[in-house]
Amino acid sequence: MPLHEKKVVAVLPAYNAEKTLKATYDDIPKDWVDEILLVDDCSRDRTVELSRELGIVTIVHGKNRGYGGNQKTCYRTAMDQMGADIMVMVHPDHQYDPTIIPELVKPLLRGDCDAVFGSRMLGGRPIEGGMPKWKYFANLFLTMVENATFYVFLSEYHSGFRAYSRRFLESIDFEANSDDFVFDTEIIAQGVSRRMLIREVPIQTRYFDEASQIGFWRSVRYGLAILKTMVLYKLHKKHIYSHRIFREPTPAVKAQSAERGPRAASAQR
Repeated sequence: MPLHEKKVVAVLPAYNAEKTLKATYDDIPKDWVDEILLVDDCSRDRTVELSRELGIVTIVHGKNRGYGGNQKTCYRTAMDQMGADIMVMVHPDHQYDPTIIPELVKPLLRGDCDAVFGSRMLGGRPIEGGMPKWKYFANLFLTMVENATFYVFLSEYHSGFRAYSRRFLESIDFEANSDDFVFDTEIIAQGVSRRMLIREVPIQTRYFDEASQIGFWRSVRYGLAILKTMVLYKLHKKHIYSHRIFREPTPAVKAQSAERGPRAASAQR
């Protein structure tokens, strides 16, 4: 029986998270989460073994699919096999504080919105918390561009601490998105195009050696990919060109995705 009227599943997209996984798991409020799912993206450490020791439902990718590819398996498995109504993405590197999960989940349980994002910008002083200055100002610039493009005001678009409703994920074709980090921006663009309502809650982050971070030049490529997504969104809204990520998922795509999820889970659990 779910703890609430809607089933909540915490999904952990993992890669080399052995050193921080237990601390993340211990901080997840079990009275707010019905099940926990970890998808390992070919880690080279003991992430998988530790996850199973902790009793977490664990899926292992046969090859590295990237951050976006990992999320695709997380959401598809949570919905199709675990019956999730709400999916909370928790990075197992312990950079985000899992004790905030109730604040992300409450608006979705009430049906007030379709997705809830944790915002470092609302949560205090990210630079004092360890965020590099170049990343802070790049975040501000990209957020300004995204707000101007979407006509939606969010304080941040690039936090990895998020909760989605089943309605949000079923209304879009997230399988069509990139397998890289820009997945996080593409899924927002898809949701906005479908008039999904997004709310924010303040969070704080921890920056330390074991926390996963992308370097400067990969961040540059990520920023350029975000700008490209903004252009594609504008072209879609003006009916000039509709990229595949903005097309409504067909029944065939939904069936194919649902079939792929169970095969992966049964083979790699």
